[in-house]
Amino acid sequence: MAVTDGLVLMPPPFSAGLAQWSREDGTPSSASYAGQPNAALVPADQDFGGCLELQKNENVQRLRFKGQTPLEPGLYLRVSTRIKAISGNLPSVRIAGYAARSNGTNVASVPAHATAVDLTTYGEVLEISAIVGSGNRPGNDLVWGMEPTYGYFGLDLTGPNGGVVRIDDFRIEDVTEVFHRKLLDVVDVRDYGALGDGVTDDSAAFAAADAAADGRVVLVSAGQYHLAANVTINSAARFEGTVTMPAGNRLVLTRNYDLDSYAAAFGSDAEGFRRGLQALFYFTDHVTFDLKGRRVDLSGPVDVAAITGLDSFAQRRLVSNGQLNAVSNAAWANTQVTSVASYAPGNARQLTGVANVANIPVGARVSGTGVGREVYVTGRNIGAGTLSLSAALWGGGGTRTYTFTRYKYLLDFSGFEALSRFEITDMDINCNGFCSAVMLARDGLTFRVADTVISRPKDRGITSIGEGCQGLFVDRCQFLSDEQALPSQDRTTICLNTNANDVKLRDNRVVRFAHFAIVGGTGNMLIGNHFFQGDDMASGVRMAGVVFTETSPKSLMTGNYIDNCTIEWSNEHDPDPEFSNEFSFGSLTINANIFMVSNVSPSFRFLVVRPRGPDHFINGLTVMGNTFRTVNGSIDRIEKVDDSTAGLDFGRMRNVVFEGNTFNGISDLTMNPVTISHEQNTAAQAWTVNGASYLPFGGWARNVTTIVAEGEITTAGNAGRSDMPYVLVEQGANKDRVQLRWPSDLKGRVLVTLRMDNPT
Repeated sequence: MAVTDGLVLMPPPFSAGLAQWSREDGTPSSASYAGQPNAALVPADQDFGGCLELQKNENVQRLRFKGQTPLEPGLYLRVSTRIKAISGNLPSVRIAGYAARSNGTNVASVPAHATAVDLTTYGEVLEISAIVGSGNRPGNDLVWGMEPTYGYFGLDLTGPNGGVVRIDDFRIEDVTEVFHRKLLDVVDVRDYGALGDGVTDDSAAFAAADAAADGRVVLVSAGQYHLAANVTINSAARFEGTVTMPAGNRLVLTRNYDLDSYAAAFGSDAEGFRRGLQALFYFTDHVTFDLKGRRVDLSGPVDVAAITGLDSFAQRRLVSNGQLNAVSNAAWANTQVTSVASYAPGNARQLTGVANVANIPVGARVSGTGVGREVYVTGRNIGAGTLSLSAALWGGGGTRTYTFTRYKYLLDFSGFEALSRFEITDMDINCNGFCSAVMLARDGLTFRVADTVISRPKDRGITSIGEGCQGLFVDRCQFLSDEQALPSQDRTTICLNTNANDVKLRDNRVVRFAHFAIVGGTGNMLIGNHFFQGDDMASGVRMAGVVFTETSPKSLMTGNYIDNCTIEWSNEHDPDPEFSNEFSFGSLTINANIFMVSNVSPSFRFLVVRPRGPDHFINGLTVMGNTFRTVNGSIDRIEKVDDSTAGLDFGRMRNVVFEGNTFNGISDLTMNPVTISHEQNTAAQAWTVNGASYLPFGGWARNVTTIVAEGEITTAGNAGRSDMPYVLVEQGANKDRVQLRWPSDLKGRVLVTLRMDNPT
């Protein structure tokens, strides 16, 4: 131990004089054995050479070296000597000492002696020893703790008096190495045959060292070790050297499974991350790859299926607690291919006759005439010249030119045919404008991203190219666009898209993307998100924040802050976009949200229904308890139908509810049902009640559910009447009025409740 380097621990021999040996506690002022009648030097004992002969004449006969023997935390000393009985009564003997503070005072609370040993035979040489040190460890006889700084050591004779013994010279030695198995507990792989020359396969030596460790640390000392096989180290491992392995082989560190260990093992954070992630899929006793708060710089995509050698996996696994940071490299460049292909609505998720199909990668986004947003290639058959698609195309059959763009992702799971229960938590995924963030597997359940920041993706945040988003969780994440300085309409980056069902997007904050979410599938819940897409332009254009691509999404939006963007409802993934006896637009609930917009023209709308084919209608839409507000200007109303492709059939509207909403800076207040106060000042037989300012989407006044007279209905001469009118609905050029027909000319005030739908 370095603590004893240069220190002289060994007491002098008895032949150097008995004045250095105390018959009391060993302190400098204590009485010595010099000149005592019961103590004599023996110059040539047959067993000991020079030694001390001592007659016991006290109940506890003490013998202490007067020199101060230093003590330090972590230092362990062995005090030992040899002794034999010569004559008289046989005593007992024990190693003893006086524990002293730096000022010389005694630390009385610590043990002063070890266990006594009986002398049973004359002339038999008995070695006695005891270890003294600070720590309470097995094998430490005198546990002295931290307070003593030195000691006076020797022995005690106990038992009957009168006996004579001879005592060999004392030894005090640093035996801290006795505890190395617990304190500095290492097994070096080189001791088990590893060469560390970077060429020879050292796999067997690593396995042998691990087997021998038995709880100790496996030390990979300096060098480069080639491992040509899978290696699992079940002991804790420490890397001073590095390892190399073929891409298909794995290093599994079961006791220190974290980025620090893998980065040390492979000599770089990036390779350590890949190898640690690879091992994650083969563990049975670890579910989390902990990055230990570290940043990993990546210069190219991490193809997770390729590094694991798997195409499916369905056990819970997590990557957590760190940052993935994209650095500039040509490997991030998008791949773009233009090709002619044919599409038939009857084969809705396939392109056929694809030219140049071998050059179109799986995961490429499809764009072109009649293609909805976020349609991806999920598979290809090069021999057949076909491509499988994540969603149908709405533009009808035919042969067209399509563009296929393959974005590059920091974490790319698209090589998995199916991946379930994988999670990314407490991460910072920093794309730096060089790449996209996460691409999901082609199929799988309950992928989860939580408490994570995705910063500055070049093209996409989270992309689903198939059904790998089934049951997707995205919770408490922040998404920061790389296009924040651009006008809203010029942005192209999309935060995320989904295709499958049961998606949960909750408590996320999304800043200035082209769109927050393109949502396919059904059973979706968007709760507590704040997504804002404004810009600094006067009378700016605002884009869709959330786009539902199913006519019947069976989804709800609750408690969101919808800031400077719209909710768009489309059927752009429908191969037959005209209505043909399927579910039309319905099953959508929008409640308790905050809608806010600033610096826009009056034509802006918060909710836009955009049919891609004719004859559709709404059957099941609830918009309740929301707050709609404008800043720096006002808008005409909150909703509209985008009829640039097709309109809605207002004669089939059903179960459309706009109730309990509040409006600030909105000219026309959308309500259904709506109660209108109509005052007829001039007596007339036909009273026209106008619902145009209130009925959603420019709908027709199809039903009157109540008519209540407010005050007396009278004739022109103010004679009271108790007649009831009948109603004519869908009046006027836009069918947004109703007429109350009275038996005669009457005047007065009525409350009329209109609906633009059939409520049941």
